[in-house]
Amino acid sequence: MDQISNMIIMMKNASLAGKETVSVPASKLKNAILECLKKEGYISKFSKKNKKSQPILEVDLIYTDKKPRITDVDRVSKQSRRVYFGMKDIYSVRNGTGLLVLSTPKGIMSGKQARKEQVGGEVLFKIW
Repeated sequence: MDQISNMIIMMKNASLAGKETVSVPASKLKNAILECLKKEGYISKFSKKNKKSQPILEVDLIYTDKKPRITDVDRVSKQSRRVYFGMKDIYSVRNGTGLLVLSTPKGIMSGKQARKEQVGGEVLFKIW
């Protein structure tokens, strides 16, 4: 199964269920994605822990006025179909209320940051 899809769906389901935290299996890519989401204000913090000798990432979710910050996600680039955007192809998600997360040669970054750095890459997912 696609590990990135699994992580973002777990975060969406936990936030819609009203959970404060969610635990996902750890990896360097997930760590970089969570760092980008933290920088953009979609999660408050995350920490790496060991549970039964397996590394996990404990993610703290954000709620504003009892509404979850993460309401939906859309995986763009899948294992069967990779989607790449150039710098000029990057667009705003939901008129600026959402976030486009890309894997670029300079690392994982949001769509706004990628346009600022003038770099394109593989579109991982959209979140709003």
